[in-house]
Amino acid sequence: MRRHRRRGLIDGGVVVLLSACGLVVLGLLLGLVGVLVVKGWGAISWEFLTGAMEQGGAEGGIFWHAVGTVILMVSAWGLCAPSALALALLQQVWWKGTRRGECMRTLFYTLNGVPSIVFGLFGFMVFVQWFGWGKSWLAGGIALAMSMLPTVTLALMERMQAIPAKYLEAAAGLGLNRAQVVWSVILPQSVGGLVTGSLLGVARAAGETAPIMFTATIFAGVTWPTAVKESPVLSLPYHIFVLAQDSFDPAVGSNLWGAALVLLGMVFALSLLALPWRLKMHEEFHD
Repeated sequence: MRRHRRRGLIDGGVVVLLSACGLVVLGLLLGLVGVLVVKGWGAISWEFLTGAMEQGGAEGGIFWHAVGTVILMVSAWGLCAPSALALALLQQVWWKGTRRGECMRTLFYTLNGVPSIVFGLFGFMVFVQWFGWGKSWLAGGIALAMSMLPTVTLALMERMQAIPAKYLEAAAGLGLNRAQVVWSVILPQSVGGLVTGSLLGVARAAGETAPIMFTATIFAGVTWPTAVKESPVLSLPYHIFVLAQDSFDPAVGSNLWGAALVLLGMVFALSLLALPWRLKMHEEFHD
């Protein structure tokens, strides 16, 4: 009886501790959003969202910075998604249960923890210097795709690993070869993982400054890219990074917080888009 009571007290204490940790994290998140809304809402206007930057960021808007950010995100997603799908299929189908497959999984877990500035320096050395592209939206997209690749690939691996064995057994019973199993069973079952991993990866990449600072973006002087070589873009993360160094100017500070609020809104929107797919996957796992 005493042991049962002690166990109940321990369980209750753990629940209270975990609840407190969750409330602390939630409080920090709400505090972050609250500060951005309070400091940045005054800068939000139609002119701010659709206008070009003027006076070194003290006036004007962030339209071309938002456009450049979208260009980088779309190009990174277009490069990352098919690569992640191919790598996940290789690990889960052709190398499943082998030492190579386990080494590949470990490698991607390791890469997932690599600082983003490392990918930026690699992109700078290879694409900006060796290939002679200079600062280019494509070089930035490739650098961001490399930083996203571990996240998206691991999400796909987990999704493929969770496919019910009965589906694969039914396909084998019908006499389907490996390519047919991939096309008719694995790919349809992996769509949710691809969408969720891609959206979360893009949301992460949207706020990255280090990979694009060396490869793709400048502070002012460009609009829409017209080529690949020597064709940089503007971006919200780098814009915020530069303005933060002049935040003592009240006008610059207002636009800085406004740009940060817009960027946070973009990241939240991408994360919310992934939520229905995650809920659907959760329901499928518990059916």
